[in-house]
Amino acid sequence: MDNIKQLDQTYIAPTYARFPVVLTGGHGSVLTDEAGKEYIDLGSGIGVNAFGACDEVWQKAVCEQAARLQHTSNLYYTEPCAKLAAMLCERTGMQQVFFCNSGAEANECAIKVARKYGAEHLGPEHTTILTLKGSFHGRTLATLAATGQEVFHKDFLPLTPGFVYAEPGNLADVEKQLDANSCCAILFEAIQGEGGVIPLEPAFIQGLAKLAQERGLLLMADEVQTGNGRTGKLFGYMHSGVQPDVVTTAKGLGGGLPLGAAILGGKAAGVLVPGSHGSTFGGNPVCCAGALTILERLDEAFLSQVAAKGNWVRSQLEGAPGIKSVTGAGLMLGIETEKGAGEVLAACQARGVLPLRAKNKVRLLPPLNIPQNLLAQGVQILKEVCAE
Repeated sequence: MDNIKQLDQTYIAPTYARFPVVLTGGHGSVLTDEAGKEYIDLGSGIGVNAFGACDEVWQKAVCEQAARLQHTSNLYYTEPCAKLAAMLCERTGMQQVFFCNSGAEANECAIKVARKYGAEHLGPEHTTILTLKGSFHGRTLATLAATGQEVFHKDFLPLTPGFVYAEPGNLADVEKQLDANSCCAILFEAIQGEGGVIPLEPAFIQGLAKLAQERGLLLMADEVQTGNGRTGKLFGYMHSGVQPDVVTTAKGLGGGLPLGAAILGGKAAGVLVPGSHGSTFGGNPVCCAGALTILERLDEAFLSQVAAKGNWVRSQLEGAPGIKSVTGAGLMLGIETEKGAGEVLAACQARGVLPLRAKNKVRLLPPLNIPQNLLAQGVQILKEVCAE
């Protein structure tokens, strides 16, 4: 382990505060380090390994596609890409998909769609996108500018112009910002993940949708972390009953391979035309073959199990010693603890459990199919750590 850590610290840009664990393998919801120690995975690669490590169904599809053809570029048609786009549209009621490689790129696509839509339908001055304070939309310059947290801005000024921020939950402030700026779109997360696992109230999201409809703006849902079954619905916005014009997603969609998507419908359908956007790796057939096995298993019966597991975890943690509050939905939960989150994570790791962190909270993003016995074991260790 020391050799791996030394190589990493010598040759990799020091942008990550890594945990002192070298992972070498895993299966399902259990990961293994270099010494053979096993850990219950309550993070799933920050919500990426939707069905856990080395899921057999996903693995078979990926390997079979890699043995046929690993890449074509978007100059040609491929079956996995076309089938995945059709499945996403059928499941969301949307009309078109642009594939890319990450959540930030999906949001970049949404930004371009919004700007182009604004220029064509609202007037050339309508270039501003309203987002929410506490939001997180990516680490490119444009998605950093869309992010409503100054802590991410300070080292990278000047930011890309064209973004304003409103208070989450405050429709009056949203209206005030819309009145003061020539906007083309509203971009929101149903649950602000990196902002501390803070859910938006359904009534507030419905209010955003109403304002967007009244003013002819695009309503854009960032589902990078909340999408693909994570909250107990296929996408987080579905808890509110609204229909966005753009849905962006990534993370769990690829099941472990880099894959992002901007799903377009409503007023956004038809905005992109040949030459207006592109991606060399977007829609890669290996990534899409894996994603098909994820999406086709996220049926209503499975999603209800995700919701039930999340409700069970909340019932175990709410009011437990050392735990102040629990927020989130499904298997995307944020836990405010009396101890510092860093201290809780270190103690959990020592006992063979790997949760995550979001701001000052412990964050849980386990595989969606985590067995109940492993979930119970991991939650019990977390409770013990918090109570000590």
